Amino acid sequence: MRFHTRKWVKPEDLNANETLFGGRVLAWIDEEAALYSIIQLENKKVVTKYMSEINFMSSAKKGDIIEIGMEVIKFGKSSITLNCEVRNKMTRDTIVTVDNIIMVNLDHDGKPAPHGKTKVEFVKDRLKK
Repeated sequence: MRFHTRKWVKPEDLNANETLFGGRVLAWIDEEAALYSIIQLENKKVVTKYMSEINFMSSAKKGDIIEIGMEVIKFGKSSITLNCEVRNKMTRDTIVTVDNIIMVNLDHDGKPAPHGKTKVEFVKDRLKK
C-alpha cells in the first residue's frame, strides 16, 4: 500500500472526546479515493459508489500526523475498487481500515463509462510515453 496524503489533526478535526472525529476522517478517505481514482483513470469525473465496512481500530489526538494509504484491489469495466488504511505517521498504529471502496468512472453526461484500464499506472511512467 502506498501512503500519499498526510493530515495534521487540528482542533477543528476533533469530537467531544477530544479525539479525531470519525466523520472528518471519512471525508478525508473519500477525497483521497476520488483523487487516486482520477489519477488512475485519467478522468476528473468519478464518483463514490460504495464503501464497505469501516473499521475504527484506534484514535488520533490533536497534533497527531496521520497518513492515508490507497491500494487498487481490482479494475472493473467502469469502476475501480480500492482498499484504504489510515495510520498514525509516527507510531504506525492503524486508525481506520476500509476493505472496499468502489469508485465509478463517468462520461460527460454523468453515466458510468468504460475506462479501459487494467493495471495501476504511475504518472512518471506515463510521462515517458
